[in-house]
Amino acid sequence: MSSAASAGGTATEGRRSRMTTSRRLSVMMIAMTVLVLTGGAVGAAALTHTAAVSNRLADRIAPARTAVSRLEVGLLEQVAAVRGYIITGNPALLRPYQEGVAAERVTVQQARDLLAEEPEARRELDAAVALADRWRADYPARLIAARGAGATPMELAPIVERGRLAFDDAQAALTRLEDRLDREQAAGRADLDDARALRDVLFVAILATLLLSSIVISVLVRMTVLRPLGRLGASVRQVAGGDFDHRLSPEGPADIARLTADVETMRQRVVDALKTSRRHQDALEQQADELRRSNEDLEQFAYVASHDLQEPLRKVASFCQMLQRRYADQLDERAGQYIGYAVDGATRMQTLINDLLAFSRIGRVYSDDREVDLAALLAQAESNLSEPIAEAGAEIVCDPLPVVHGDPTLLTMLWQNLLGNAVKFRSPDRPPRIRVEAAEDEDGWSFAVADNGIGIDPKYADKIFLIFQRLHPRGAYDGTGIGLAICKKIVEYHGGTLRLDDGRTGGARFVFTLPKTATPVAVPEQAGERTPVAPA
Repeated sequence: MSSAASAGGTATEGRRSRMTTSRRLSVMMIAMTVLVLTGGAVGAAALTHTAAVSNRLADRIAPARTAVSRLEVGLLEQVAAVRGYIITGNPALLRPYQEGVAAERVTVQQARDLLAEEPEARRELDAAVALADRWRADYPARLIAARGAGATPMELAPIVERGRLAFDDAQAALTRLEDRLDREQAAGRADLDDARALRDVLFVAILATLLLSSIVISVLVRMTVLRPLGRLGASVRQVAGGDFDHRLSPEGPADIARLTADVETMRQRVVDALKTSRRHQDALEQQADELRRSNEDLEQFAYVASHDLQEPLRKVASFCQMLQRRYADQLDERAGQYIGYAVDGATRMQTLINDLLAFSRIGRVYSDDREVDLAALLAQAESNLSEPIAEAGAEIVCDPLPVVHGDPTLLTMLWQNLLGNAVKFRSPDRPPRIRVEAAEDEDGWSFAVADNGIGIDPKYADKIFLIFQRLHPRGAYDGTGIGLAICKKIVEYHGGTLRLDDGRTGGARFVFTLPKTATPVAVPEQAGERTPVAPA
């Protein structure tokens, strides 16, 4: 028995737990609607009953009582008219009698219509009317005829006396009918008072029931919906405040419980992610420490490369040259060639070290971020390259260039490398023509340096930006192959990108972007063209 009860309780709790907030609110609204409809129906019934009692009293009983009174008064007038005619013999006195008879028929019909739903009173009315009709047929008609034939009042006295008795019977029937209607009217007033009292009690009860049900529904909503939501909100705020170890317990309707469980799952995932993030942060801090140590080592290497490594190379080159000059007459041609190889190797090694040092200094030594006029930096780069530009007879045209944020030394180095490559890798059958383009878009500025030189095969578009990568033999063109790598690092340091326009034919075209931070300004020359730069 107890097992069955516990199973029933568990099933009931399961059904309750499966009820969602919307279902609970729907049940409450349905109950409220049923109460309102029931109260409305009861109130309507009470109003209908009160109206029925009031209508019966006002529309039937009271008018019927008035009509019966008029019947009695009319009979009395008829009696008076007949008596006056018998006494005086004046036919003009019979006019009230005739009019009273006609009025009596109308009043009787009205009374019958009013008492159609009152069978007992209708029967008494019919009985009284029948007595009145019998009286008129037996006595007034005979008396009027006899008086018209010349009979004297004394001779008609016995008939008058018998007619009086018949009239008393008709009048007594009307009096009994009036008494009945008076009782019905009193009973109707009592019923009306009772109906009004019942109506008032019912409306007060309906109002109290609706008010109580509203209070009950409000309490249920607060206990089953608002309180769990409040606790959920407080727990969420506690977790949001930093107490990530605070667990959320599902309670309330099914949907709120599911929401609480989902928030608890999210909290657990956030806690797991926070722990993972902390582990990653510790690892990143460890890596940052290692990176700082590595940067310190790089700084030390840069110092060594700029001082200690270059001094032995200079000595090797100097002593090899001294050896060549002093013992040139004692050495054969092959020995002189070997000494030239040693000098060239030392010189190239020194150049590689300088280029590598310059590459490592980008973003580390050169980090002066300020507004710079790209047109002025381009002019500086042209001035630095004035000798090879004049030697090659190069022509440089430029669009108006803007003002941007950046390091002036690095951006000058960028222009100088791009222009230098355009002059270096020129076509042997035509003078170099270099065009610098600038265009503004939503993300910033886009620049391009295009030439009419020997061009670059698109399959090497990625290889050319690697450090010390060359596409030509070492003797064909000078340089170490680090220039474009330096350009790419400078552009990326400033938040842009550098690429080769692989769709370009008849030369090379490099496109790079820079963030837009200032209003562009025009170069001193006219937009679109720049005159060739003369040697410094």
